[in-house]
Amino acid sequence: MPNLSLLLTAEPLVQLHVLGATLSILLLPFVLLRRRRDRMHRIGGYIWVSAMATTALSSFGITGNGTFGPFSPIHGLSVLTLIGLFHGLRLAIRRNRVGHQKAMQNLAFWALGVAGALSFMPDRLMNRVFFPDAPDNGFFYVVVLGAAAGGMAQYFTQRATVR
Repeated sequence: MPNLSLLLTAEPLVQLHVLGATLSILLLPFVLLRRRRDRMHRIGGYIWVSAMATTALSSFGITGNGTFGPFSPIHGLSVLTLIGLFHGLRLAIRRNRVGHQKAMQNLAFWALGVAGALSFMPDRLMNRVFFPDAPDNGFFYVVVLGAAAGGMAQYFTQRATVR
């Protein structure tokens, strides 16, 4: 059973970060699998980009596990996320649908998949929230579930035609 009290008592910036990441994860299937170039895809995409930017920007205020001064290697993924968001939006504006699709899929993998899995490492907050009794198993479960979800997403996005 998750220990949500840890999230409810966390710093507001941590709560904002988790809220942005959660919204990004929940919107991901909708924006990746929705028919391209329709209004709902664009609205969902703008919300997803905003949630991703919120998650990336808020990470710079979360500095408890610093390796390089106050920052850790996962902050590098936040920098890449912001660059990827800019690049993906630029491709969409230029109507490069294939490039936009690939950029956003890569962004989802690295920013949500890899960074998300790293947030479940032992001694990290998300591990303590979801795996309070077996912290060493948390990262393993997330990697396995992430690989399964990534495989399913890859399968469905390859089946969908870019319109």
